[in-house]
Amino acid sequence: MSRIAFPLLALLVASGCGGSDATNPMSPDVQPGIRQAVAPALSESFPRSGALHVTKECTQYTRLAGGFCTITSSNIPQIEVGSKVVYTIASGPAVLDSDVTLDPPGPGNNAAFGHVVLALAAGQGTVTFSGGTGKFTHFNASVVVSRVGAPALRTWSWDGTYSFDPRD
Repeated sequence: MSRIAFPLLALLVASGCGGSDATNPMSPDVQPGIRQAVAPALSESFPRSGALHVTKECTQYTRLAGGFCTITSSNIPQIEVGSKVVYTIASGPAVLDSDVTLDPPGPGNNAAFGHVVLALAAGQGTVTFSGGTGKFTHFNASVVVSRVGAPALRTWSWDGTYSFDPRD
């Protein structure tokens, strides 16, 4: 008799629990409070979107396919100083219209992919990044490119916005 009574008692107790109680470690009404407590700390430490400010110098840029510029400052840690901006197409005499790869220094499969259109004489243009590999997975950015100082200095700034949102 006890061999049947104990399993029946256990079945009655288990059936009295709600389905979410049995499968979820926390009930749905508790989880948002915890998310709200943790989310600000995570978003402050690891922002997933915001303003993007980068400076690059192009003294080694040859205007040929494979030519590159080097990042000299960045306000986000994913775009490290020393990263290369590599152009896939040679520049025309007046306009640079090329796909680009942002390649940070060091080992790993980390690269961001984008496109630049730049009016060389005016010293203005745009760069749009859409995706990448490694730490640039889901990276999106839209920036305005402008020359800093005299053309001979070959220094440029990027100012715009970025996100690491997979929905962008």
